[in-house]
Amino acid sequence: MTRSADNGQGRHEAARALDADKPGRSPANRSLERGIEILRAFRPGSTLLGNADLAERTGLSKATVSRLTQTLVGAGMLQPDPPTRAFRLAPPVLSLAHAMRAGSTVLATAAPLMRATAQAHRINVGLAAADRDEMVYLESIRYNRRPSLRSVVSGQRVPMELTSLGRAHLHAAPPARRKALLDHFQRLRGSQWKTLGPEIAAAMHSMDSAGWCAASWQPEVVAVATSLVVHGSHYAINVSVSAIEDFDTMVKVLAPTLMSLRDAIARAIEHAEIV
Repeated sequence: MTRSADNGQGRHEAARALDADKPGRSPANRSLERGIEILRAFRPGSTLLGNADLAERTGLSKATVSRLTQTLVGAGMLQPDPPTRAFRLAPPVLSLAHAMRAGSTVLATAAPLMRATAQAHRINVGLAAADRDEMVYLESIRYNRRPSLRSVVSGQRVPMELTSLGRAHLHAAPPARRKALLDHFQRLRGSQWKTLGPEIAAAMHSMDSAGWCAASWQPEVVAVATSLVVHGSHYAINVSVSAIEDFDTMVKVLAPTLMSLRDAIARAIEHAEIV
């Protein structure tokens, strides 16, 4: 399995092009889009950024970044740090995330079923959605009995191309979007694509034949994922364990549990809509 490290800033810069063909983009929206790019630049490990950092990460000029950061400070979205002449995300950004979670019917319906499955089987269960070339966890419930150094929380990002969640999303994505993403990953990963490309192709075949795909992008972590589409919105669900047992053996154990969970979530959403 390919387990190369994410290349951070370079990845962020390359991924911007993936939004170029999305609807709603026009010159009139350019200032808004640029402001959103400033906010996107903040990640765990990059929580305090100056104008020069932001210019480098977004590809915008320093003069443009300076205007945007002042606007975002005035709007309450950024907080200045005078000693460093840098900025951090301001508390209202957290309230937006809370509003998103509280307003998600899919999350409200899925979370109790995810927790019940995690508790019953002593496994980890996650629900994620795509953002450009990454998957963002909407919920992560951890009940694996074996201790793990890796913690996963809501809002955390993982690489789409390396994970079972991401590969399940790729399978469900419209063909044109999938091709754009695969072309992007081939450019991003370079020589690693000789190994990674066949892995993703095998995951697409597994999704076709079994409805799920498996990956182990972190040492001794086995994850199996499938997709869930609700009113045109794409989600991915995974179950995972930290285990020293054989990869294929653990996949055979996890896959039926995952598919039962996916079906239960789909039925619950359908019932909620009917009621």
